[in-house]
Amino acid sequence: MSGYPVLLDGERVTALVVGGGAVAHRKAVALLESGATVRLIALRIGSALRDAGPRYPRLALVERGYAPTDIGPATLVVAATDSRALNARIAADAAALGRLVNVADAPEEGDYVTMATHRAGSLVIAVSAGGVPGAARRVRDALAERFDARYGGAIAALSALRSALRAEDSARWAAAARSLIGPDFCATVESGAFPSRAAEWR
Repeated sequence: MSGYPVLLDGERVTALVVGGGAVAHRKAVALLESGATVRLIALRIGSALRDAGPRYPRLALVERGYAPTDIGPATLVVAATDSRALNARIAADAAALGRLVNVADAPEEGDYVTMATHRAGSLVIAVSAGGVPGAARRVRDALAERFDARYGGAIAALSALRSALRAEDSARWAAAARSLIGPDFCATVESGAFPSRAAEWR
């Protein structure tokens, strides 16, 4: 599969997740953690999802069967039930409305797949591995060991510095970027020297 990776602004996403098991739970929580508004529909909603409800004000749980009208304004649809036929029907309904759909048990029927994701503050690293999620998770975990909280802090510092310097003089930010985000960027972050170097530009 030829993939085109994008990073969506989660707060602008309205998602429908159909299914009440572990897979639906994982996909719903990933959406919620990105800031999305999620409506989850299932005949039976597992205890893990019920327990998650109070922690996520953007999550609505509906315990009943799926109907095509449930897609409503959803920008993303996730078919994650334990029924192959129902997942296929959800995918068809979403496609008919021009919505992007993820089909948990048959990714080839959908428009997108979810990737193994590592977050360190504003740094987001996502890995896809040709439909083999276990391999994607292993690669993600290996990357996470290196690109840890130090990088989250460095990215936050760069973002704040960029906003401040561009408000004063865009040429000054360009100079700072050349100095701070050069070939030695990773070495500087990992050695612990980045905060003091960034402070020189404040």
